[in-house]
Amino acid sequence: MNRFIQYSITFFAWISGIILIGAIGVLLIFLLFKGVSSLNSFLIFGETRPLDALLFRKDVLDGLFPAIIGTILLITASIVWAIPIGVASGIYLAEYCNLRWKPFFSFMLDLLAGIPSILVGLFGFTLSIFLHRHLSEHIYPCFLISSMALACLVLPYIIRTTEQALVNLPFSVKTTGLALGASRLQNILFILIPYNLSRIISGIILAIGRCAEDTAVIMLTGVVAMAGIPHSLLAKYEALPFYIFYISSDYNSQEELMKGFGACIILLAVCAVFFTLANILKRKAEIRFATRT
Repeated sequence: MNRFIQYSITFFAWISGIILIGAIGVLLIFLLFKGVSSLNSFLIFGETRPLDALLFRKDVLDGLFPAIIGTILLITASIVWAIPIGVASGIYLAEYCNLRWKPFFSFMLDLLAGIPSILVGLFGFTLSIFLHRHLSEHIYPCFLISSMALACLVLPYIIRTTEQALVNLPFSVKTTGLALGASRLQNILFILIPYNLSRIISGIILAIGRCAEDTAVIMLTGVVAMAGIPHSLLAKYEALPFYIFYISSDYNSQEELMKGFGACIILLAVCAVFFTLANILKRKAEIRFATRT
């Protein structure tokens, strides 16, 4: 009986894995089949010379280059805002938080993780209105508000990953630095964080994917069509998720729809670059800590 249950669980796990991989493969094949034909320099740069666009000599008005740059900048800015707050919050919950308050903070973190992205976007929109009325008339929904809203959206991934990485450490690792005379803060910064850096980067990888795909937040906080490359934090901007949304919901011809599929492939390529860089950092962190120990 026990062997039958074991085989059933193994069979179910294999079937689930095959279905998951098959679904991803079908999606990728479908996107490539639909969008590869539209991938060319005109889709990205329009009528602008690629060298002029890459050197920012001329604006691209009819291509995806501004949306690609806007997406890259948006992901980078959001992660830059989220990493310090997320890692610091995870350290606090794992190492400093009072046991009486920890269930409350954990509940609030789960609540933040479950908030629909459209509500986060509405909060960012409301914040921009408040700042416009009470701080400066030059503040509108913009790149800065979008990146901060996305940072709030992905904070739970980084906080929870950091917290769990520190909580699940072996007791011997936690006490090594303290036994050698290090302070609690020194033990966290120079032993616990380097030991768990690869796991923390795993949370950052999840955050990158969420930043790249979300449309509801940026629609309410500053993204527009034909805005060009953002030249300041308070400027409007373009992004690939928004382009995919509006081109697929209001296309006038089959050719325009194919451009939407091409934009999907480009967005996947941008995510792949970020994931690759994050995994390279993760591997280097693992190797570096292994050589130290």
